[in-house]
Amino acid sequence: MQQRISYLIHLADNALILGHRNSEWCGHGPVLEQDIAMSNIALDLIGQARMLYQHAATLINTYEDAGAEWLLQVRGTLAPGEPVTEDSLAYLRDVTDFSNCLLVEQPNGDWAVTITRQFFMSVFQLLLYEKLQYSRDSELAAIAAKSLKEVAYHVKWSSEWVIRLGDGTEESRRRILKAISELWPFTGELFQSASWERETGVMEDVAAGACGMEASSVAGYAVDYASLKEDWMTRVAVVFEEATLDMPAFASWHQSGGKEGRHTEYLGYILAEMQFLQRAYPGSEW
Repeated sequence: MQQRISYLIHLADNALILGHRNSEWCGHGPVLEQDIAMSNIALDLIGQARMLYQHAATLINTYEDAGAEWLLQVRGTLAPGEPVTEDSLAYLRDVTDFSNCLLVEQPNGDWAVTITRQFFMSVFQLLLYEKLQYSRDSELAAIAAKSLKEVAYHVKWSSEWVIRLGDGTEESRRRILKAISELWPFTGELFQSASWERETGVMEDVAAGACGMEASSVAGYAVDYASLKEDWMTRVAVVFEEATLDMPAFASWHQSGGKEGRHTEYLGYILAEMQFLQRAYPGSEW
C-alpha cells in the first residue's frame, strides 16, 4: 500500500507544482486571452492534484500499513487522531518529501520556456492518462478519464504556441530554440521509474487494455513510463516538424532525482511561498 500511495502522490506532486508554476503568470500574460488560458490550465492541474491527494489521503487514513517516514512527519504536525487530508499532503511536506519530476519545477523563464515546459509535460500526461484510465485502481482510473479532456486541450494549446514560436519571427525562433535546449535534459526523467515505482506492480499489459479489453483484465494500477517514450517522441516530433524545429536526440545522460526527492533549488522557493500561510497559521481555511 505504501508504494501505491507514493505513486498517487507523485502524480499529484507533478500536477500541483506545474499548476503553481503556471499560476505565477496570472496577471503577467502577454495578452489577456493567453493570461486567462494559462490561469485556466493552472486551475486544471491543481484540480487534478486535489483529486489525487484526496484519493491518497483516503488510503492513508484507511490502511494502518500506509506508513512512510515522510508520512510520520506529516502526522507529527497534526493533532492526535486528526486525519491526513489533501491540504496536509500539499502544505505540510518538506522538499525532500516531494516526488515530482524536475521538469515541472523549472522556472517560468520567458514565454517560450513556459510554453515548451507545458508542451513536453502535457504530451506526457496525455499518454499517461490514456493508459491510467484502465488502471485496476478504479478511483485513479476515474481521475485519469476525467482529466483527459483537460489535458487534450493543454496539448492543443501548447502545440499551437510551439508552432507559432518556432515558425514565427527570428526572435521567437531564437527563444524557443533556447528553451528546448534548456529543458530537453529534464525530459528523460519522465520515462525513468524511481526505485519505489518498480515495486508498484507496473501495468505490463496496459497496451492491451487501451485497445479495448475490459479494465478488470489489466493486471496493475500503474504505468511503465518507458512504454510511453516512443509515442511521446513521435507526437513531439510531429509538432516540431510543423514548427520547423529540429528534434533533439535523447542523450544517455539526463537530469534526474526529483522522483527520489532530490530537487533543484527552485522547488524550495515554490514551497516557501505556497506553504507559508498553512505553516504560519495551522488549520487556516479560505
